[in-house]
Amino acid sequence: MKKLILLCIVLVVVSIFFTLDLQHYLTLNGLKSSMDQFAVLRATSPVTIGASFFLLYVIVAAFSLPGAAIMTIAAGALFGLFWGSVIASFASTIGATLAFLTARYLLRDLVQAHFGDKLKAINEGMAKDGAFYLFSLRLIPLFPFFLVNLLVGLTPISTRRYYWVSQIGMLAGTVVYVNAGTQLAKITGLADIASPGLLFSFALLGIFPLLVKRFTHFLQQRRVYAKWTKPQHFDRNLIVIGGGAAGLVSAYIAAAVKAKVTLVEAHKMGGDCLNYGCIPSKALIKSAHVAHTLKHAEQYGLENCNGFENPIPSFSFRKVMARIHEVIKTVAPHDSIERYTQLGVDVVEGYATIVDPWTVEIKRNDGTTQRLTTRNIIIAAGARPFVPALPGLETVGYVTSDTLWDEFAKLDVPPARLVVLGGGPIGCELAQSFARLGSQVFQIEMAPRILSREDMEVSELAQRSLEQDGVAVLTRHKALRCEQEGARKFITVEHDGGEQQIEFDALICAVGRVARLSGYGLETLGIETNRTVITNEYLETLYPNIFAAGDVAGPYQFTHTASHQAWYAAVNALFGEWKKFKVDYRVIPWTTFVDPEIARVGLNEQEAKEKGIAYEITHYGIHDLDRAIADSAAHGFVKVLTHPGKDRILGVTIVGAHASDLLAEFVLAMKHGLGLNKILATIHTYPTMSEANKYVAGEWKRQHAPQRILIWLAHYHSWKRNEKITY
Repeated sequence: MKKLILLCIVLVVVSIFFTLDLQHYLTLNGLKSSMDQFAVLRATSPVTIGASFFLLYVIVAAFSLPGAAIMTIAAGALFGLFWGSVIASFASTIGATLAFLTARYLLRDLVQAHFGDKLKAINEGMAKDGAFYLFSLRLIPLFPFFLVNLLVGLTPISTRRYYWVSQIGMLAGTVVYVNAGTQLAKITGLADIASPGLLFSFALLGIFPLLVKRFTHFLQQRRVYAKWTKPQHFDRNLIVIGGGAAGLVSAYIAAAVKAKVTLVEAHKMGGDCLNYGCIPSKALIKSAHVAHTLKHAEQYGLENCNGFENPIPSFSFRKVMARIHEVIKTVAPHDSIERYTQLGVDVVEGYATIVDPWTVEIKRNDGTTQRLTTRNIIIAAGARPFVPALPGLETVGYVTSDTLWDEFAKLDVPPARLVVLGGGPIGCELAQSFARLGSQVFQIEMAPRILSREDMEVSELAQRSLEQDGVAVLTRHKALRCEQEGARKFITVEHDGGEQQIEFDALICAVGRVARLSGYGLETLGIETNRTVITNEYLETLYPNIFAAGDVAGPYQFTHTASHQAWYAAVNALFGEWKKFKVDYRVIPWTTFVDPEIARVGLNEQEAKEKGIAYEITHYGIHDLDRAIADSAAHGFVKVLTHPGKDRILGVTIVGAHASDLLAEFVLAMKHGLGLNKILATIHTYPTMSEANKYVAGEWKRQHAPQRILIWLAHYHSWKRNEKITY
């Protein structure tokens, strides 16, 4: 009832204001016409007029009525620069606080109850740094203050803090407008506020956002670094923790611009991608693909390997694994200590711990300890496979995408019965590869489908492909426990309310990867983490001189995004005091290297629906492509999402042979704002798989052909043939 009464009061006051046309008095012309009368009243009763004006200003601000800027100018015209500034400053702040409290009383509980989960990040940010956000907004008088009053009232910021931050933040803008009011007699329009003094005032007002940014940054730094003692000099410009993709690129950039940089790596240079991920997995996929091709040689007019009766090619699994390690060894010099030392990077093998924001302690692998001071630090510690707490898993034994390369290299034949836990990209790639090499593979996925981030049709096509290669894809199966009976190993899964036991010889845990967040000092410094190291848009952590990049920072776990982030982290670290760059995530491609490959950039249909983004779909089936037919690879499709009625690309999904290579053209087009018409106008070599890109663009053009013009063209050509035109 109290809230209803207050709401009625607000509505009545606002209605009276507009019904009686009181807003007329809160315009520049209305103010000027009343100046003489105000001057007489002020002369006879200055205190009463001052108090009345103060109260009126509070009411205008409290009820969010239009005219606060005119009231500020009027304060200068009536009371001069000093008293006008005092009256306007306190009246506007008190009124704003009343509006703030009204919004809080009427709406905050309702809004938080309905949208609390979505507002969690905003609430946490306001609770922590609300004063800085509010102060920044208050220094920009052109920003709608009534919105600030109402919206901030819905957040957890305290009333006392809100009042004093508003009082101080609005003061500069208030003085400028009050100063304009002191020259009201010369003003015929708001555009006439142009005396040299006023122009200078507004010039200052224009640069306030920059000054605010600098000032708030200074205050934040002072608060964050308060308990630490900054060194007088520094041993390094930059120290990079981690020798994976993000760390290597960061160090490379720093050395290229002649900064003194140290790269610390505890284990193997090249990180996960070289040693456990991208490189070995693609080598395995290639061997499996060759085995699959030999097995299905009849598709190319040849006899199957070993004749039709035994179509499985004979091979040495040990040699397959040896080739994988040879591939790693061949690529390794690209990421080696020797190469980076030659580039000017000080590479240290050991474990790094951040002691304070400018000091890193390194426990070298040779047993010695080294301490270095540095202006900036980049955390590029990467990620590791996630191992679920599955009862009995440790007992039966398992490998991950990191350990299988060494463990399976000891085998003469691939595991006869292999369980793959996980239906994501890693699990699918490994399941298909080992099935093609002869293993009986059971892929266990708790979700309704594999590759759940892809469109439904993509997941279904991938599952059919895996099943054709012999993989038993068990979706909606939840792993419950592992057990061992003598030499036999079993995993029990739940499906449709019942339990099923699967015997296996080896188990690969491929249920995802988690960022490495412990062991190098984040806890000591209080750097926030939530599955990844929390950074801002510049990749800065809590400390503006400590950055994070790559898998440890998220949101993507790709080598190419790690390298992409590394550029921003390195440049912002070394030159951020002059110019900072926000990380650009607009065009991020990725590929799942199953057969057929699944490549994507931008939105897919599933994401567009979730985000409520309007789109059109253009689809081209690769089964109709000449080169695909010639290669016996005529399966898959190109699917493009565009803005309705336009050729601007929102996202592309390609399923088919060499999809990862075909995607590059669309990545380039999206990055530089090129539409499907440009792709259609580009010559593509015949016969190649890349023609699929041109044909999907042509399909879009056909769907958007100007039908009315085509009708008139038909008439024109009929006329040219001297035929009678019928309507």
